[in-house]
Amino acid sequence: MIHDFTSAAHDVLHFLRDRFGFALWMVTRTEDDDWIVLAAEDHGYGVKEGRVFSWADSFCSRMVDGLGPCIAPQADLIPAYAAAPIGQQIKIGAYIGVPLKRSDGSLFGTLCAIDPSPQAEQIAGEQALIELLAGLLSSLLGAELNAADAVRLAERAEAAATRDALTSLYNRRGWDQLLANEEDRCCRYGHPACVISIDLDGLKLVNDTHGHTAGDQLLVRTSRALLEATRSSDIVARLGGDEFAVLGVECNAVAAESLAKKIRDCLHAAGVKAQLGVAMRRPGQGLLFAYQEADKEMYKAKKSRK
Repeated sequence: MIHDFTSAAHDVLHFLRDRFGFALWMVTRTEDDDWIVLAAEDHGYGVKEGRVFSWADSFCSRMVDGLGPCIAPQADLIPAYAAAPIGQQIKIGAYIGVPLKRSDGSLFGTLCAIDPSPQAEQIAGEQALIELLAGLLSSLLGAELNAADAVRLAERAEAAATRDALTSLYNRRGWDQLLANEEDRCCRYGHPACVISIDLDGLKLVNDTHGHTAGDQLLVRTSRALLEATRSSDIVARLGGDEFAVLGVECNAVAAESLAKKIRDCLHAAGVKAQLGVAMRRPGQGLLFAYQEADKEMYKAKKSRK
């Protein structure tokens, strides 16, 4: 029984492999220049889920741009495909590819297949069936993505008990729990995300010279500034002491740079001095790795400032 987009993608790939052969069938996500494999039915190319290729190098990018047909039984006869860099890296004799769309009509990725050998011309007559399956996957995907905000709200409500008493931000336990939930979505849909690590300057000095009440006020100002700078879908946490972190949900590299700037501006406006480290989630490495990288960048900035 099909329960979600992921299981439906695997069932569709298995059906298409049984019906048409081809050494590799994939459901992919395109994000900036990354072409991410979300599901794969592989019988010879050694491609696994989570693998990342260059979108600009692919046959699919040319298909989406209208430079080549959705089905090419002899790929080397299509100039755009013959010139594609991926064809220089692996042997592609035949190609199938159709777009997967979000509910707003924008491109999400592709349902595609390749085989090292050319195929019979009759396979071009099966385009309607492949487009039908891609349309069904797109509909299921759209429903799940549209429901994502409601799912996140439910997760935040469940994590309500894991908030820091002083700032009302999520604490370390809440951060770990919500980070793991978002990592599941990143793996399933190929969502981009960024992590920003924040460390205050001089909290100990404020506590020592002006008392812990002043230190608490600094922490509260920091939390308010971070909430002002972030979106409702982002996750903001106080991880302990003077350490804070932000998870930018569905946030690509350009948006991450903008988010970091807004955080710096809001902290400055609140009279809070802090050092930031920013890292993007990379497919195959995950959000925990991104957090560790952001933390390293923050400590580099702190050391450089000193």
